[in-house]
Amino acid sequence: MDIRDLTPDDLDAVLDTRKRSFGPVPDDTVDAWRATARATMERGRYLGVFDGSRLAGAGRLPGFTQWWHGRPQPMAGIAGVVVNPEDRGRGVGRRLMRAILARAAELGDAVSALYPATTPIYRSLGWEHAGAENVVTLSPEALRTIRPTEPVKLRRMGPGDAAEVIAIVGRVHAANRASGPICWDEAAWRDFLGDEDDFLYLADDGYVTYTWDDGDISVDNLVAGSAATARALWSLVGTSSSVATKVTAVVAPDDPVLWLLRERGKEEVKRTRWMFRVVDVADAIARRGFPSVVSANALVTVEDPERPANTGTWRLEISGGSGTAGAAEGEGPRFTVNGLSALYAGIPTSTLRLGGMLSGPEEFDEALDAAFAGTPYMLDYF
Repeated sequence: MDIRDLTPDDLDAVLDTRKRSFGPVPDDTVDAWRATARATMERGRYLGVFDGSRLAGAGRLPGFTQWWHGRPQPMAGIAGVVVNPEDRGRGVGRRLMRAILARAAELGDAVSALYPATTPIYRSLGWEHAGAENVVTLSPEALRTIRPTEPVKLRRMGPGDAAEVIAIVGRVHAANRASGPICWDEAAWRDFLGDEDDFLYLADDGYVTYTWDDGDISVDNLVAGSAATARALWSLVGTSSSVATKVTAVVAPDDPVLWLLRERGKEEVKRTRWMFRVVDVADAIARRGFPSVVSANALVTVEDPERPANTGTWRLEISGGSGTAGAAEGEGPRFTVNGLSALYAGIPTSTLRLGGMLSGPEEFDEALDAAFAGTPYMLDYF
């Protein structure tokens, strides 16, 4: 079997494999799927496994910006991983994911994330459970009672506002010291903002995108950089309380809307889990943000069979909100690459030890927990 970059000539074969893996693609979305696939191919981010001239499997690694403790860095998303039914059990998926991991490193993406259809293969290659996309069900009437405290100018937005939306996302996630959320590129945002079935409103420091879903409202994105804007945007959604019976909204685990509600009792929350991997230890640490009040100097020993350059002992030096990782002598607490990836995403060392991903000396555990603390989430599914 051979692995190579896919080209537009492979689109029909990829679409066929996609149908056999996930079911038919709706006719009204095929053209959009093809356009997205072509753009991904042009960036060298779509790979295929071939048995002779026949496509056996394919996967893409779209590029995103992801924030970790408020600092952005390029991230390789993993999506559209498909294998023909007749080729399953032949190692196609494993070969493909190893090639995708190598391509992520080549493209300079030091971290990677994915929403798994199944977890064993990804865990075996170093991706580990990290965060979630959280969808909460809210009462439109409860949102209507959120009153703006001051006037906030809102306007409808469209494709021409893509760059401004990206800038707002960056400012808000940095100010909130957010961990995990991602941002699409400008071309993708222009496409999103051109959807005539979405309702899109922009403020100076925030925005909301929502749709009607079988008579109810689905909030896809609501980002606000101030209390006034948060109140104004959620109140806007609540103006439909006379029609909609419920609102489902993608939110951060500690989204302020949950504290703005007048009444709050039992909450229905659906979590879609995502997985995370450190691709390049040194670059991933250098690009991550850390609490500015935390200083740490720790040795960690990493085992990464898929990325030998990550294997070995590293000295982590963290201070002033930044960190570095340099090769070091000796041996520290021993992390599997899964354990290091989970630590990076804020999973406590106690969990990693009980889960078999961390062993050895405990002297640095408390410092590592303080440095990497976070509750990672995403507002977008890919």
